[in-house]
Amino acid sequence: MDHLTVDINRVISNAIQVMEDSKYQIYEICESARTELEALESELEQVLQETVRTIDKVDQLEQEYRRARMRLTEVSRDFVRYKEEDIKSAYEKATQIQLDLMVYREKENYLKSRRDDLQKRVRNVEKSIERAEMIGSQMNVVLEYLSGDLNQVTRIIESAKTRQLLGLKIILAQEEERKRIAREIHDGPAQSLANIVLRTEIAERMLIKQQFELVQDELVDLKSQVRSGLEEIRKIIFNLRPMALDDLGLVPTLRKFTQDFEEKSRVHTVFELTGKEIRMPSAMEAAIYRMVQEAFSNVLKHANASHVSLEIYYSPQLITLTIQDNGNGFLVGLDDQPTSRNSHFGLVGMRERVELIEGRMIIDSKPGQGTKIVIDIPTTSEQRKENENNEPDIG
Repeated sequence: MDHLTVDINRVISNAIQVMEDSKYQIYEICESARTELEALESELEQVLQETVRTIDKVDQLEQEYRRARMRLTEVSRDFVRYKEEDIKSAYEKATQIQLDLMVYREKENYLKSRRDDLQKRVRNVEKSIERAEMIGSQMNVVLEYLSGDLNQVTRIIESAKTRQLLGLKIILAQEEERKRIAREIHDGPAQSLANIVLRTEIAERMLIKQQFELVQDELVDLKSQVRSGLEEIRKIIFNLRPMALDDLGLVPTLRKFTQDFEEKSRVHTVFELTGKEIRMPSAMEAAIYRMVQEAFSNVLKHANASHVSLEIYYSPQLITLTIQDNGNGFLVGLDDQPTSRNSHFGLVGMRERVELIEGRMIIDSKPGQGTKIVIDIPTTSEQRKENENNEPDIG
């Protein structure tokens, strides 16, 4: 046992050193990306301001060009009042304004293209920073865990129990969820509101110039953007906690979820219910909803399926969920786990949710033959205790 402890200590010490070095490198990458982001945002702000000024200049030149053309037409028709020099002067002025207008229109197109490119680069750098921060957060948690009591680590290895790791995984899941919500708000409502502010300023300038028809078109676009932003906020709220889950129950919420999934993904989706719904504690219903959500997300991301079904069977003691698709499938190991963890990490999270509510999950999949996931969840505390008593002791 002492020899095993020494070996484990050496391995953990080496792992800690490697992760500390990697953490510092990630920090440097993150700081470099933040510096680049600040420069891009500063340049984007300048381009936005210059774009507004250029649009104003184009409007001004268009009005001047119309007046110059009218002046040219006037002097060209009245040879009695105006001399050849007047005609030449009017022609040169109209030509110069036309050239200026062409230059500023070209500048406006360039600035708009530059604005779009900068906005895209800003989003990419922000995503890189978020990924780096997420990795750094995960490494900090792992380092804190590995730097703890070595005897605790030894007991976990000897017992082969994973429940003591749930705290770590829950912390990571919480951090990832916070970053996901922040990212959704930043990429959705926050961007929409920033754009609405800019469009409102443009509409305000149009009002000053009494360009009422253009203002009306702008207001129609603004109304559409506000509605789109409101829809994004509703989606974020729904993803945080579907209100229908508390009001209507699990079955109606999942039925609506499958309908929305088919509409958005174009994957043919079937929902079937057997038995009468049994209402359970709110936390358990939320956990079941998240499992189904994760399973369908895996189908969309990895399975390349054209058909997916959700079957729910209620019995007095159990709820059985069966999720089946006709997608790519994958190899399943002897421990009923995907042999490729990287591409099926979502299934690991599903299994942890199932274990938290004392259920069981079986995965049946083969390459080219789709995937079938069966989840049994006890509805009573007595049934959960019976499941625990029937579990083999591997400690």
